[in-house]
Amino acid sequence: MEYMVREGEMPLTDKLQVLTDAAKYDVACTSSGVERQGDGRSIGNCVAAGICHSFSGDGRCISLLKILLTNECIFDCKYCRNRHSNDIPRATFTPEEICTLTMEFYRRNYIEGLFLSSGIIRSPTFTMELIWRTVWLLRNQYRFNGYVHVKAIPGADPEVIERTGYLADRMSVNLELPTAEGLRTLAPNKHRRNILTPMRQIQNGITANRNDLILYRNAPKFVAGGQSTQMIVGATPESDYQIINVAEGLYQKFGLKRVFYSAFVNVTGDKSLPALPGGPPLLREHRLYQADWLLRFYGFRAEELLDEKRPFFNVMLDPKEDWAVRHLGDFPVEINRASMDKLLRVPGIGVKSARRIVAARRSGSLNFQDLKRIGVVLKRALYFITCSGKMMYPVKLDEDYIVRNLTSEKDRVKFGSDGMSYRQMSLFDDAAFTRPVTVVERQQAAVGQL
Repeated sequence: MEYMVREGEMPLTDKLQVLTDAAKYDVACTSSGVERQGDGRSIGNCVAAGICHSFSGDGRCISLLKILLTNECIFDCKYCRNRHSNDIPRATFTPEEICTLTMEFYRRNYIEGLFLSSGIIRSPTFTMELIWRTVWLLRNQYRFNGYVHVKAIPGADPEVIERTGYLADRMSVNLELPTAEGLRTLAPNKHRRNILTPMRQIQNGITANRNDLILYRNAPKFVAGGQSTQMIVGATPESDYQIINVAEGLYQKFGLKRVFYSAFVNVTGDKSLPALPGGPPLLREHRLYQADWLLRFYGFRAEELLDEKRPFFNVMLDPKEDWAVRHLGDFPVEINRASMDKLLRVPGIGVKSARRIVAARRSGSLNFQDLKRIGVVLKRALYFITCSGKMMYPVKLDEDYIVRNLTSEKDRVKFGSDGMSYRQMSLFDDAAFTRPVTVVERQQAAVGQL
């Protein structure tokens, strides 16, 4: 196999500009899930909580050196800026060039890891071989011990994907579009089976490796940080209900760590793509991230959040509020007796605050002042809870009334008569915030990192 790609006349700095710009539409990167200390022989380490804190203007995390191996592509997906028929500057890194960039950026303390994706050059297997060669050089020749996330190329030889999995911390296979019909329409060169096959291979490899590590402590790790995927939202007519059902299936059947949602941006101008008079559907993307959080951490099922009769989220409410006002028969919840599962269903109560409630009430009954100190967002929760059988204010358990109060400052019940201070509901409406919210924190919240 010939690994080297001819460098051509383009300077390395120009390649870097082209291939970092080409990578910005892939949001399926995260640095969580792996913790590995330096071993005294190699350069760098890997921190589980995330390794860099740089964000793009719309809040997407770009903390790693995030580049494409190449923006050449033999495919012609209608939504992709790098499609074969698009007239754009093209560039291809050699594996050695990517290693040089990674090490130089690391030494300057710009980055702590690498996210490497690619267009398809020559064939899926040839491209995957180049990705493997790059990571092999980083690990063995350059002794780089930091975080590495790479794409598994659908259609590539399984043996190459396996070799790469023993070098990378995380791998991802982009589902691209939620349904097979959407792929046939906008990405006729891609097939659902080809995408799911490496996803299943990685899942099986992780499971087998977990067993090996039990038997052999020093066995090499296979994709220790798990795998993720990305779906484009708004390029095809799938509903939110279809999208979260697909996500739930991926979590349950393939053991994915994360499903990322990317609001469709029309960068090709193809006539078959939907018009975006209001711009990319960023609020819809945000609601899907919130719903995804409910699936992963709050015990919700997709069929509880939406159904065929109501297939889209109410963009004016977050998904938990939307569920709660449609299930008022489950409320109010008594804070001093409710199970953990029921507490997690209350708007304004997160996983941490629910755990604090369960721990604190062992010492005595809690009141609303206690809940505020614990971190419960009372402006959302007060419609759905009681403390020792009493509500905080005489509010009505009526859907229209609650929705008006949650969404309209004009119609909202006025608070403060008990001396408790409140402010307008926002993503940061939490008692734990005693200082102004930073720009970085707002960006983290927009993609579900906070």
